[in-house]
Amino acid sequence: MLELYHHGSSVCAAKVRLALAEKGVEWTGHYIDLLAGEQFDPAFLAINPRGAVPVLVHNGAILTESTVICEYVDQAFGGPALRPLDPLGQARMRLWTKLVDEEIHPAVRPVTYVTSHRHAILARGPEAVEEHIAADPHPAWRARKRRWIHDGFDAPDVAEALGTFQRMVRAMNATLAEREWLAGEAYSLADLGLTPYANRLEMLGLSPMWEDCTHFARWFAAVKARPSFGPALFDYLPEDLRERMLADGHRARPDFIRILSRLD
Repeated sequence: MLELYHHGSSVCAAKVRLALAEKGVEWTGHYIDLLAGEQFDPAFLAINPRGAVPVLVHNGAILTESTVICEYVDQAFGGPALRPLDPLGQARMRLWTKLVDEEIHPAVRPVTYVTSHRHAILARGPEAVEEHIAADPHPAWRARKRRWIHDGFDAPDVAEALGTFQRMVRAMNATLAEREWLAGEAYSLADLGLTPYANRLEMLGLSPMWEDCTHFARWFAAVKARPSFGPALFDYLPEDLRERMLADGHRARPDFIRILSRLD
């Protein structure tokens, strides 16, 4: 039995859904509403004490961390290989997935919060805002969330996060000028791992980042054309949340332009 604990707007959960879709693997889902704080429910914390999605449970074995889960899915199930066959290709793949884990993923949370999530949280009123912040068991994250929610784009780590994404797009564009996919001539976990982040940038109105990056634009069009893209990215994203993120991204465009102009 294969079970996935996930959320519609989680980029990490989307990575795993992409891997499962690319491999053609069926699974049972448990939806954890992150914006409602369900990740801190004792029942879920018993499964993953870190209070994070995704979590994959395969025949009773619990697996966490999306990059690890995606490699496990590729090795444990049949279907097309998602890792290059040659050692150099595998090394290239892991350099990209390492970049995602160490630099790209930490940048997505502040950008998403200040652009979209903060508006939904503030709309619940001051008491609900404090409850949302207090529900996070990690003091450092509570402090950062408070700044994101109340200071918005002026929070100290937002410009740094946007700079990280700008460098990501440019690095991918340079690599894709030399080969069709990030790790070689075949789609791999490197492309799969970057897809949800590219999609998040587009949803939040940041597509101007690649107006001059033709190779990145070609790559992104190719991943969006894959049958796995729509189901993995949007089938589990509530339509009202999707529409709200798109609207919030459009509204945030002047703030993005202001910050990005200072980074060049």
